Amino acid sequence: MASRMRHATLPSAGRLFPAPGGYYYVDSEWGTLKEVLLASPEHLSLVPCNAVSIEAVRRGLASCSTRSAEQHRAMAAALTKAGVDVHLAPAMPGMPDLAFTRDTSLMTPWGLVGLRPGALHRRSEVDVVLRAAARSGVPTAGRVESGQVEGGDICLLRPGVVVIGVSGVRTDAAGAEALGAMFKIRGWTVITTEIDARLLHLDTHFCMLDQNLALGCTERLDPAFLAEVAGLGVKVIPVHLDEVSALGCNVLALGQRRIISPGTAPRIDEAVRRLGFEVITVALDEFTRCGGGVHCLTMPLRREAGSFGRT
Repeated sequence: MASRMRHATLPSAGRLFPAPGGYYYVDSEWGTLKEVLLASPEHLSLVPCNAVSIEAVRRGLASCSTRSAEQHRAMAAALTKAGVDVHLAPAMPGMPDLAFTRDTSLMTPWGLVGLRPGALHRRSEVDVVLRAAARSGVPTAGRVESGQVEGGDICLLRPGVVVIGVSGVRTDAAGAEALGAMFKIRGWTVITTEIDARLLHLDTHFCMLDQNLALGCTERLDPAFLAEVAGLGVKVIPVHLDEVSALGCNVLALGQRRIISPGTAPRIDEAVRRLGFEVITVALDEFTRCGGGVHCLTMPLRREAGSFGRT
């Protein structure tokens, strides 16, 4: 069978905007995933730029290029088997974190938005992704030019509601305001919530499973945020702090009650299975020691439109 994995290519604009069958770009974290952008981990290295990677370096850990490539291929294969069209951007020298495509940009219902990572060594990654998209005809919807904001701190909770986590380190108030303005002008509700910088990103301790269910570290999330989420009808499955540290909460919803998990928190995986989900586990320890899991490594390009209606 021919591989559906394409090197350094993105779908044509005609397929994406709009696509047949009522598809948009992306308007939720849980609509059935159709296309995703990955980046080759060829130059992956353990950069001590966050709490997890700093601890990994302190423990004497390092990156293995062979093993990281194997794990990345296994993740891509799992996505392909699940019916997701995988697009692979090439590795770039001097960009050790490019594989974590989630942080560079955000696909919205109106096109691709370039973000502004907090770590200076990651700023050039945005240009790589936007140039690749432009060459393939994918429309862009602007770029965050002030403050700093990373994709791991953004949750498209449902069509019309976006959550932005603000730690002051990866995403700050100025960056959240700049991104939020792009949503507000289109009628979306923007929820900002303060998060603990030691937990890196919002998606390490809050991830949507489907439209009314999420994983969340309730002991560290702001009670006001949890109340707001509950008011929207979203139930949160509690995640323990040690499971957050293992990136066990950093999962990718595929839609149709399926998720990909790094398998580092068996209790979480089993709890989700008991709720009727298919949990696909992929070993990603070469990446989790750098501070990112499957959610961080994947940037959705197209999902089926959320069932809450058009936005």
